Amino acid sequence: MRVVVFGYMTWGHRTLDAVLAAGHEVPVVITHPESDNPYETIFNDSVAELAAKHGVPVLVRTRADDAEVAERIRAAAADVMVVANWRTWLPPAVFSLPRLGTLNVHDALLPAYAGFAPLNWAVINGEPEVGVTAHMMDGDFDAGDIVLQRATPVGDEDTIVELFDRTLAMFGPITVDALELLASGRTDWEPQDRSRASYFHRRSEEDNRIDWSWPARDIANLVRAQVDPYPNAYCFHGSTRLRVLAAGVTDTPYGGTPGRIFIRDGAGGVVVVAGADARRGRNAGLVIRRVRTDDGREHAATEYFTRMGGYLTSHPTA
Repeated sequence: MRVVVFGYMTWGHRTLDAVLAAGHEVPVVITHPESDNPYETIFNDSVAELAAKHGVPVLVRTRADDAEVAERIRAAAADVMVVANWRTWLPPAVFSLPRLGTLNVHDALLPAYAGFAPLNWAVINGEPEVGVTAHMMDGDFDAGDIVLQRATPVGDEDTIVELFDRTLAMFGPITVDALELLASGRTDWEPQDRSRASYFHRRSEEDNRIDWSWPARDIANLVRAQVDPYPNAYCFHGSTRLRVLAAGVTDTPYGGTPGRIFIRDGAGGVVVVAGADARRGRNAGLVIRRVRTDDGREHAATEYFTRMGGYLTSHPTA
């Protein structure tokens, strides 16, 4: 088939590569310009460079709602469009141009986690599985009928990077398989259950700030959702920012005031009291294992916290 590809970063790169490898003809690729957003410089294999390597013309756009984009798609006589990690709205006048419509590939088990950074948010929320959905595009973000969906379980210690690798590996195969289904003439796709839908915003520095009123498990999830090379979860020890690189949850309850640096843990970490109702003494504590200061130096928690007592806070204190 003739497939126009909208794609950006490693997700778009992997998708375009799979479409080309499957023997489809790609008459044009549309991608975003380079960005200095921290979340858009991490897994940033270039879609434009891959297209150029294969001699495919490229349009670079922040948005794709101008007359030239529509005209290039019409001229391409596309059977279908594939979208992977396109970051701005595609109007119906564009996504409805191909005769078979437009297939969007999204790294979440829709209808939950539509929008941005779905893997990070899913890990923070302790979801038992994550995955990838190939769905037909309609007028709402990530809301069209589902063509294919594939999942992978999330273990208690899985980090965002491990889940990125596993879901990224799904992008090419699910795209190629969905294109085969579209080519077969099928249209009996599964509507999304909108009562189960959720939509998430882009993550920013503020979203990585540790709130010690959260339960320890939620804070540990935030830490593993933001391991390197993502911007790390962070808090403050006095006026010093600490980026928490590794953390876990105690089996024993620890009571007191949220944020209190309590005791060394036998497994080589330091326990911090967590949870809004920690005063009742029924909550697990957070075990911090490794931290990084703003000078780039990493420390085992037992080396950094040489004395117990004092507090970790969400904002700097004198």
